[in-house]
Amino acid sequence: MGAFAGQVAVITGAGIGIGFEIARQLAGLGAAVLLNDVNPTVAENASRQIAAAGGTCQPYAGDVADVATIRAMVQHAVEAFGRLDMAIANAGLTYYGNFFDYEPEHFERVVNLNLRGSYFLAQAAARQMRAQGTGGRILLISSVTGHQAVPFLSAYGMTKAAVEMMAKSLVPELAKLGITINAVAPGATVTPRNLHDDPDYVPNWARVVPTQRVALPEDIANAVLFLLSPQSHQITGQTIVVDGGWTVVSPTPSLDFVNDSSD
Repeated sequence: MGAFAGQVAVITGAGIGIGFEIARQLAGLGAAVLLNDVNPTVAENASRQIAAAGGTCQPYAGDVADVATIRAMVQHAVEAFGRLDMAIANAGLTYYGNFFDYEPEHFERVVNLNLRGSYFLAQAAARQMRAQGTGGRILLISSVTGHQAVPFLSAYGMTKAAVEMMAKSLVPELAKLGITINAVAPGATVTPRNLHDDPDYVPNWARVVPTQRVALPEDIANAVLFLLSPQSHQITGQTIVVDGGWTVVSPTPSLDFVNDSSD
């Protein structure tokens, strides 16, 4: 049957990378998953791959920076699967740029997706969970950049620190309903987005991570699934950092691929 049999999850930004691995693992453990990605083809392909492995998964394409899209997605999950038990706000955007030249449109896009998208997914999911009266789990994806500054990621880091504060701030309103809300902060992780930004991402970061390796999506998904599980029922408002110890001691790797016109 699986540890999550009979439960329903919505996961944003789950077409590739960490989000896809969370969706794959949840479906493999019995959950019905509504898999979101902004790209319809990517969402369809990811959902088909999970279904082919025996999981229950449907795609839902849309930009979750848009609140109407979020609300429609949660409603679709309930219509398709009958309820909602878990919401994972994984969709996010990294945009490198030096502070002196950072454009307002880039700032707004990062904030709208990373922060507004997470906040209103949590709200839509919590409303549904409250109506059901059976509690639930909300999980936010943060980043080590919300703990320690990385050059050229000022806006991104701000949003991730805010996501972790969101997990704390919502506890008083959600805990009495049996809803937990937590965050996972990945460190350097091998994903298509990171490899696209920096082709030397793996060796650059492996040199500065104490464990001498970067994380894989399954390392992050393992922490997420723990916080979604019954074993974590007394954990809420917390952030688990999965970074091989980088935030404890390590320096910033080479960021030579970023054009720093402030020099």
